[in-house]
Amino acid sequence: MKKFIYALAMSFAIFSCKTTQNTVTEEQPIVTKLDLVNVQEDRVMVTIDPAEFTTETTTFYIPKTVPGTYSTSNYGKYSEDLKAFDYKGNELEIVKLDENSWSIPDAKKLDKITYWVNDTFDVQGEGGIYSMAGTNILEDKNFLLNLHGFVGYFENLQEKKYRVEIKRPSDLIGGSALEIAETLSTENDESKTDIYNLNRYFEVTDNPIMYGEPDTVSFNVQGMEVLLNVYSPNDKFSAESFAPAMERMITAQKNFLGDINSTDKYAILLYLSATPGQNDAGNFGALEHHTSTVVVMPEIMEEEALNESLTDIVSHEFFHIITPLGVHSQEIHYFDYNDPKMSKHLWMYEGITEYFANLFQVNQGLIDNQDFYDRINEKLEAAKRYDDTMSFTVMSENILEDGYQENYANVYQKGALIGMALDIRLRELSGGNMGVLDLMKELTQKYGKDKPFNDDELIADIVELTYPEIQNFFDQYVIGTTPIPYSEFFEKVGLEIREGQVPVDYFLKNQTTPYITVNQQGNILVRNDVELNSFLQDLELEAGDMIQSINGTAYSRENIYDLITTSQTWKEGDSISMTVVRDGEEVILESSIVAPTAPGLRLVEIQNADSEQIELRYAWLKS
Repeated sequence: MKKFIYALAMSFAIFSCKTTQNTVTEEQPIVTKLDLVNVQEDRVMVTIDPAEFTTETTTFYIPKTVPGTYSTSNYGKYSEDLKAFDYKGNELEIVKLDENSWSIPDAKKLDKITYWVNDTFDVQGEGGIYSMAGTNILEDKNFLLNLHGFVGYFENLQEKKYRVEIKRPSDLIGGSALEIAETLSTENDESKTDIYNLNRYFEVTDNPIMYGEPDTVSFNVQGMEVLLNVYSPNDKFSAESFAPAMERMITAQKNFLGDINSTDKYAILLYLSATPGQNDAGNFGALEHHTSTVVVMPEIMEEEALNESLTDIVSHEFFHIITPLGVHSQEIHYFDYNDPKMSKHLWMYEGITEYFANLFQVNQGLIDNQDFYDRINEKLEAAKRYDDTMSFTVMSENILEDGYQENYANVYQKGALIGMALDIRLRELSGGNMGVLDLMKELTQKYGKDKPFNDDELIADIVELTYPEIQNFFDQYVIGTTPIPYSEFFEKVGLEIREGQVPVDYFLKNQTTPYITVNQQGNILVRNDVELNSFLQDLELEAGDMIQSINGTAYSRENIYDLITTSQTWKEGDSISMTVVRDGEEVILESSIVAPTAPGLRLVEIQNADSEQIELRYAWLKS
């Protein structure tokens, strides 16, 4: 999963017992029905028919945690009025054990269960659930079905086949990587029922569906069909808006991956939030699945900035087809949704994935070398906010626990840097011939999506596939608590960190340091405790200035998102006029837009690097 956060705005806002075994007849799948037509009080009715039980009791679960989120979500708290019925339609006794589980004592008589599901987007703070892993119920307009939020499972029946039947208004279609097995129509054609057949419960949770008015494009990349499905509530964007950038990006990714080919179809479900945090999705990013990703972004962004963000975010999710979707441990393959055991290898699942999402862009010429170095430098700076002596494997294994959960975001920072350092070390040992991508190809061939590895054996397998010296790398920097000496790795490829002017955003120095703030009245003020960047200084902005408008558009707390996203589309050389209040008087500041920079440490190429360093650098970035 990749989380994308507006740093400035965020600075302002910002287990069950299993004792009985159930058996059912092999022939009949577990039939699950979702009714998107008869929505009541913003709730959807779910009906589940598990076939015939032969045991006295059973437990029904709705997930507490789902793969890719690395957090506790408790989806069961969004379900209401859960009832069990026998074959004559009589209610059976049901006992709620906790937020996510219900015991049914007389399981032999059980015919079906029913319950109502609320969506997460309407809940204050979304209950702590990431929007990309959440759910939306907007009658007759949009249904974002991350199915783990709607469909539960019975004890020990996760490997049973599922038949999911979704009744929906005729004018809404479903975007998904899933193939519809059959669509049934009513006589008046006011509604239709889409039927999906799945092999096990994991496939239910692994295949999100977004229903809405048709707004879909598809394109083919080297034999892989890519589906892009978009919901833009104010019709600001369409699937066509993003198709060219997505096609260009995925083509580059496929070229980068070479002969790794794990899926013939991939779906991108893009939900654009109209009013972030106000009865709508409030945090942004994406959640990976084997053949699809759910992306949530704010609709107020401009097209260019949104395309740039989507390139970074969706590329990260797409590379998850390598790991953990293609290479993963038993803890992930046999995921326990209500008593999860976490793997030790987030350095690979999220770190390598994030590293590839940046490396492929320089490898395929989407960005230049210095752009890539700047991205690495940003991760170096961001990683400083976390405990650099914490064992990454220990953190990963305990990521749901206090003391470790707070360090989760470091998987996108130091995790990616681990991938970078490992890549450089492998290139050095192999004379430039082997890198991390080659390693992942080897692991894909050894394991694959249907053959999980033993968590304690992965590093030994990596050493066997590469070089004995790699054991020391893991012992020190991944299993151990020794901080990575980045300068030593950079020197191998002819890079160094030195003082200079570093690119920054117009109103953000970095993810945690904005140049502006908001007072209690909701006015935007220039901070007096941060040295302003070159652009703001050229504009002659001063500490304490209250920004009223820019190029005729008024700004305050209410539209702070607009300020940030609009600035991302500014062009160098264009004129800018900013109206501020200074010492009680209105002042108009005018200038030309320049790329903002600020003093800082920057990763750059050594001017007198030798041929060995240059050759290794080329192998690292371009092979």
